[in-house]
Amino acid sequence: MNVTTVLVTVLVSALVVGLALVLFAASTSRRVERALPPTGNFVEVDGARIHYVEDGNGPLTLLLVHGLGGNAGHFTHSLVERLAREYRVIVMERPGSGYSSRAPGAAAGPIAQAQTVAAFIRALGLDRPVLVGHSLGGAVSLATAIAEPSLVRALALVAPLTMLPSEPPAVFKGLAVASPLLRTMIGWTLALPLSIARREVTLTAIFGPEPVPRDFAIGGGGVLAMRPKAFVSTSTDFMAVPGDMPALMQAYGAMRVPVSVLYGTHDRILDPALHGDAFRALLPQVRLEYVDGAGHMLPLTVPEQVASFVRAVAQG
Repeated sequence: MNVTTVLVTVLVSALVVGLALVLFAASTSRRVERALPPTGNFVEVDGARIHYVEDGNGPLTLLLVHGLGGNAGHFTHSLVERLAREYRVIVMERPGSGYSSRAPGAAAGPIAQAQTVAAFIRALGLDRPVLVGHSLGGAVSLATAIAEPSLVRALALVAPLTMLPSEPPAVFKGLAVASPLLRTMIGWTLALPLSIARREVTLTAIFGPEPVPRDFAIGGGGVLAMRPKAFVSTSTDFMAVPGDMPALMQAYGAMRVPVSVLYGTHDRILDPALHGDAFRALLPQVRLEYVDGAGHMLPLTVPEQVASFVRAVAQG
């Protein structure tokens, strides 16, 4: 067999494998969306189509903002039902996450996403909601309160990203894809089989030391992360964080909105000493609480403690 024949064979084989991976990703995405369709409403905000879920009709509104790679299911699994008895609760899926779209060419950092949150509050005519931000949603909530303090009553931040870590969590390093084209190619080929192969490792890191809820795949929206566009959006968000965090940290001194933080002492994703204690050193008025022995996914693993924390913030 000559060199040309070998090269042609390798090229054809690569194309066949690539096409098979694309078809597998497309088929899986369709099955995921049939199993877990959108259950809320949509509103157009700054060129993005934002999906949100609403429950309760209390006099005060809570606006819940999820973290990296998350969706409304992270809150609707266990937390919303506990809060909707007393409050109007709205879960907003951030641009590009869940069933929300991202406007073409829109920036993805926390500061840009904060502009979308502010526009969402205005679009729905919300009266100074309490922002409940989890993980990356915490940074977005902080940026919203700094930029638009008149729109926000208070911040109840759950395991929030507040500082720029020296390095990202190891479990997220596969998201570090700088090229949008390469990001899309990976999303439609390798991302799904790799996520399946590393599922246990990834979930153990994110939820540990607590167990993953048995119904997380559907009840917590976990399978939505298996779609190609979920990888693309999550990688885009991940890569945009370092560019925004220094400016956000410098603005903490101007914070005028009350801030409360809840952290698990055994969080494996974000270091409580950095994002809790060091954050409070920059902003001494922060009220900081810990859940002993808990990890990162507090809205799913300790929803009653999170609900009590949010109630305390809402009651002032």
